[in-house]
Amino acid sequence: MRHLSFRTESANEKIVERKWHVIDATNQTLGRMSSRIATILRGKNKAYYTPHFDCGDYVIVINAGKVKLTGNKMEDKDYITYSGHPGGQKHEAAKELIQRRPTVMIERAVKGMLPKNRLGRAMYSKLFVYEGAEHPHKAQKPQELTF
Repeated sequence: MRHLSFRTESANEKIVERKWHVIDATNQTLGRMSSRIATILRGKNKAYYTPHFDCGDYVIVINAGKVKLTGNKMEDKDYITYSGHPGGQKHEAAKELIQRRPTVMIERAVKGMLPKNRLGRAMYSKLFVYEGAEHPHKAQKPQELTF
């Protein structure tokens, strides 16, 4: 009897089919939405997911300023930046950050859920976050994605 060997196909540029998705952040919880976005960017929702290859899709997030946080996080959650110089550490509450730069909250949440290497940076470059309901990616014909 002959032994049959079946090889697992790794994802590559020929196999991967990248789609565009639009997510409306209105009344979405920040953490839950971000983890789903990170899954799509990594490609873990696809049958041919390969850890060492970027097989994820493009994600457009609209209405970033209308995302919600549970509990008292809007007042208590701190976003810290540090310039590297003495006295260069700045703290900003989520409430102030969402008014000043609403896209940053979603971008930082998703970036923290991606791999910390050049592959993760390539995945992160496929994320587009916009404050309003309009985006300049109409030509890509993105599909509406709801959770």
